[in-house]
Amino acid sequence: MRLRHPHRHHPALQAPAEKPEMLDLIDRNITTMVELRREEEERKSAQDRMADVLTAFSGNMVFVYLHVVWFTFWILANLGLLSIKPFDPFPFGLLTLIVSLEAIFLSTFVLISQNRAGEVADKRADLDLQIDLLAEHKITHLVTLVAVIADRLGIDTSTIPDLSQLGSDVAPKAVLDEIRYRADSEKKNKKPEPRNPQAR
Repeated sequence: MRLRHPHRHHPALQAPAEKPEMLDLIDRNITTMVELRREEEERKSAQDRMADVLTAFSGNMVFVYLHVVWFTFWILANLGLLSIKPFDPFPFGLLTLIVSLEAIFLSTFVLISQNRAGEVADKRADLDLQIDLLAEHKITHLVTLVAVIADRLGIDTSTIPDLSQLGSDVAPKAVLDEIRYRADSEKKNKKPEPRNPQAR
């Protein structure tokens, strides 16, 4: 069956199928990501798992609904509006104590989960940095190779701006030092003088 646009007479273009090699590459990357996540989960201790479960539950709307029901029942019961003898009269000192203890423990569990998430994020950031540096190094070599080929073919590359800089690896520490230098200069209300972060 041929697909046709409702306002045109010619058939609609079909999306080209993905190349098998690309599908294999995507599948391999997804499998690697799932494997890494599974390994991270297996490294969790019992305390970490409990903290994650409690943090996930406390960040759910069900947690809010339960507290609304709990507080409403507690307040109504202790105001004598229900057929229950008040056990925590106004100003509800027992309820305040329980809620305070709950807040202390929940905040601790949240901090534990955040610390673990921060560690995982740092690892992923390090991996991203290594991949970016490797990609930058390969691109630099490709630029150098293309420039050499152009010279062999007699193509004038002198008109290409910044070609010499594109053929040089960037030193990450030099870039970071430049960012810090300019940030410090901004704080001191001083116009920073740009420095060259390229590694020669």
